[in-house]
Amino acid sequence: MSKKVLILSGSPRKGGNSDLLCDEFLRGAQESGNRVEKIFLRSKKVAPCNACYACKKGSCAIKDDMAEILDKMLDADAIVMSSPVYFYSIDAQMKALIDRTVARWLEIKNKEFYYIMTAAENSETVMDCTLECFRGFAACLKGSKEMGVIYGKGVYEAGTIKGTPAMQEAYEMGKQV
Repeated sequence: MSKKVLILSGSPRKGGNSDLLCDEFLRGAQESGNRVEKIFLRSKKVAPCNACYACKKGSCAIKDDMAEILDKMLDADAIVMSSPVYFYSIDAQMKALIDRTVARWLEIKNKEFYYIMTAAENSETVMDCTLECFRGFAACLKGSKEMGVIYGKGVYEAGTIKGTPAMQEAYEMGKQV
């Protein structure tokens, strides 16, 4: 059965390591017959939440690209969230997106989640907090299911992920959506 897959690439570098893993996931998911869209968050205008709670009245007071992204999140069967590790956590682009879902978070239900992370460091625990940020978000969403995690460790310069096992893992995980 074909699924709608939404890839949210939080990389601030187009062609950066986590963005390249998103592309491999996308390639695998498309080859398996899924409808896939990738959103490069840096190219979108997503302001931070200002906690005004205007959304309690039906819509967010901030007029930017987040309303469109939220519609796509609601429409997707599977959501891929990707971020490089910055100070053991997700980057600003992904954090702003997560916080801005507050306008409609109760509507984001029954989604399959995949997480992609990259880091310059290669330690065992370098991605623990980043993964917990992703999992914490999904835990707030009714019926969410974690389907897979891809770890791209020990990569810093853009493109150094190429040729690593993480590239093949991303492709294969995409094929399994």
